[in-house]
This record gives sequence, C-alpha cells and structure tokens, in this order.
Amino acid sequence: MKAGIIVFPATNCDADTKRACEFFGWDVEYIWHSEKIKKHYDVIFLPGGFSYGDYISAGRIAKFSPAVETLPLKESLIVGICNGFQILCETKLLPGALTDNISCRFLSEPAVLYFNNKEIVIPIAHFQGNYTIKKMPDCEILLKYKNNKNGSDFDIAGIYDREKRIIGMMPHPERAVFQETGFTDGRQIFEFIKNEC
Repeated sequence: MKAGIIVFPATNCDADTKRACEFFGWDVEYIWHSEKIKKHYDVIFLPGGFSYGDYISAGRIAKFSPAVETLPLKESLIVGICNGFQILCETKLLPGALTDNISCRFLSEPAVLYFNNKEIVIPIAHFQGNYTIKKMPDCEILLKYKNNKNGSDFDIAGIYDREKRIIGMMPHPERAVFQETGFTDGRQIFEFIKNEC
C-alpha cells in the first residue's frame, strides 16, 4: 500500500495519520499542498487540522491548492478526515456542506458510531461538523452517529462516493489506532480503506 498525505499550513493531524498508516505497514509520504500530484498512490489522505487557519471558513482556501486540484479521481482512493471532509465538500467533490455545530461549541470527545451495522467508538474534534444536505445523498452513508451532537442531517458522520472513490468523514480514525489512546476501533476504518484500494 502506497499512501500520500496532503499537508496544508496549520494541518495538525498529518503526523497522526502517517503513524496510523505505518502501523499497518503502508509506505507513506507527505504531499505539500502547493505541489501537483504526479505520483501514483493507492490512497491519498486530506487529514484533519485547520488548513490556512480556516480564517474564512473551513476548507474555503485549501480547495484551491494545486494538490487538491490534481487529485487523481477514480485512480486513487481519496479520504478526507475532518478538515479534509470539509475541503472535499467545498470543492463539490462530495455533496453537502459542513456548518457550525448546533451547540455553537467545539466538540472534542469520543463518539459512538454505526459502521458496518455495529457500534464503534472514534473521537471527534470539530466546530463545523454539522453535515447539511437537503436530501439523502446519492453516495453511500459510511458512518452514522448514535448520539448526534453536532446536528448532522440523517445522523451522517461519513459518506462514500464509490464511483469517484472518495470518502469523507468527521471522526478521526487515526486517533483510535493505538492502545495508549484508549481507543482502537479506528483500525476497522483503516482496514476498510485497505480493502477498498
């Protein structure tokens, strides 16, 4: 498995994502946001953090990055986590939008999710995690909240456009891989990603 991780100014989950990929023995390298993607990767991650500080709105500036504009759709599996999901929605590569949580508070806590018809626990950490869409998305719902604290429509925590090969999710599976974090259910998400590549 060859994985690329796009790094933006203020990204803060790139190292966690790299470490999680390496846990599974994947070959991983960073892709600077200003570079065009020319190499082949089995999977490309847009990790969490605050790209460009998200001063205007989450993902609003990052969507213009050369790396994002040259994402190899349908060739590599594209995975946007938290801010990465926000970027993918801003580019319209995924439907819907991420808006402020209904509590108008930053949420940082373990979240119980439904994945493959069973419950898993993965941390969330976001202010704009309220996934808003007028109707049920055409793409597959990959993750759903059991207790939807951010107000996402249809309790959606993650979606998967199989045709374009794009996954977007708000929870952080990279923070739930190692025993020392207290959570290991994120391993299931990485195994799923591996099987989809």
